[in-house]
Amino acid sequence: MQSRVRKVPRVLSIAGTDPTGGAGQQADLKTFAVLGGYGMSVVTAVIAQNTRGVRLVHSVPTEVITAQLQAVSDDVTVDAVKIGMLGSVEVIAAVNDWLQANRPPVVVLDPVMIATSGDRLLAQEAEEALRDLLHRADLVTPNLPELAVLVGELVAEDWSTALEQGRTLAERHNVFVLVKGGHLAGDRTPDALLAPGQPEPVYEAAGAKVRTNNTHGTGCSLSSAVAVLAARTGDWSVAVGVAREWLRGALTHADELEVGQGNGPVHHGHHLEAHLVQLLTDWANGMGQEGGAGPEKGADSSFTEQLWARTGDIRSQIDDGRFVPALGQGTLPRDVFLDYLSQDLIYLQDYSRALAQLAVRAPTEQWRAFFASGAAGCARETEQLHRTLVDAGVPVTPSAVTAEYTEFLLATTQTRDWAVGAAAVLPCYWLYAWIGNRLQEHRERMAAESGDGGRDHPYGAWVDSYSDPEFTASARRARDVVDVLAGQVDPEVREEMARAFRRACELELRFFEHPCERTGTTHTGTAEGSRGERGT
Repeated sequence: MQSRVRKVPRVLSIAGTDPTGGAGQQADLKTFAVLGGYGMSVVTAVIAQNTRGVRLVHSVPTEVITAQLQAVSDDVTVDAVKIGMLGSVEVIAAVNDWLQANRPPVVVLDPVMIATSGDRLLAQEAEEALRDLLHRADLVTPNLPELAVLVGELVAEDWSTALEQGRTLAERHNVFVLVKGGHLAGDRTPDALLAPGQPEPVYEAAGAKVRTNNTHGTGCSLSSAVAVLAARTGDWSVAVGVAREWLRGALTHADELEVGQGNGPVHHGHHLEAHLVQLLTDWANGMGQEGGAGPEKGADSSFTEQLWARTGDIRSQIDDGRFVPALGQGTLPRDVFLDYLSQDLIYLQDYSRALAQLAVRAPTEQWRAFFASGAAGCARETEQLHRTLVDAGVPVTPSAVTAEYTEFLLATTQTRDWAVGAAAVLPCYWLYAWIGNRLQEHRERMAAESGDGGRDHPYGAWVDSYSDPEFTASARRARDVVDVLAGQVDPEVREEMARAFRRACELELRFFEHPCERTGTTHTGTAEGSRGERGT
């Protein structure tokens, strides 16, 4: 995958239609929108279908398809394309020619041959042409019957056979393959992402089968979700993992829609319900009316950005405090810094436990892996800190502030709603990344003015650690987790999340300032030293 990522990817669907809205273009465009993308559409076939089956397929003339494709690419930069129903050799050739001239960074091919209802959607003579198109794709997402057709074998009846067929397809066409086990018998639904040249899956997960008859358009929706998330994250494993969890939620809530008398659609916007309820509640309470107590004009719509805006007073106190400005200027006394490190050692030991508790209780495997990785990183950091403090002969005993902070985190991540725990650990990611990047900007300006390249900054290693792009990316992922959760929980839990986030920010402020209080340090830096040019 190319490295270009966008917060709002521009994603094109090349597919057929579904007048009942559950599959094809309609499902694709819904998926793009609810997962943060901007959807575009090129129609390849007009299909008369409903939840009970396909009645008629009318292929759009090839010249009309080509004209649609050119109209899009002549005007709009396409970040990702999801290819679904093509229907004929001529249509496949037209799409192939367009991809050769205008290939986006992300190409996901859902080889639509067989609908959820069992109907054949692709003419048999077009199957070989579709195989020839596979090399244009980054990822192919067949269901098991389609996978069998593509490799020329019988439909897999067990997971090991399905994986072997997926490996065959990946190697034969040098493409990623998402093998989906939803058609297999049993109570579990496994999925695996296979890469050419790698015998083991790069991502694999299994969960209890969601009991519902409303599965219309699941293949369309999953492939579209992976496309928009891959363009947004630049990571196939993350895209597949998040898309899978989103689709499981869409299946779980599918019965709420009550659409059709056959295999109904999935609930694409299930994760937005809590946010909509909050908006309606706020309006009913007068918060959405002129002069009410709603968000400030220009406030970001995401939950974490709202949290950030509400805690600006705390960041101002960090900027105007004694510790961070002096750290940025390089004037912080070494005994104060070592005292801070001694408390940080104790803190990180318990922060690691808090992250581990979140990992154990995580509702998704992707989030479990993220917080488990964070816990392991804290453990490695404590080893390094321990060696530093032993060499310096610094005693390590917890201060009252450290004890209060760690007790708050451990209690919250162990006994409160999981979403509240995730919000409580977020400031340690986000505030440190914010401080680290601002101090790095200030350090670079100082280095440019002095001409020494910044080599003499006494706390350069600390600044490097927390301005590292990898740490910044982890902070972004922690924010994304909290944003997703905020859209799933009820207003009461969301308010608890906000309180936990603010409480942790307040404790971070005290954690920074306490070493200065313990040693009697005066204000040795300036607020401007840590603020940089952007301010708060």
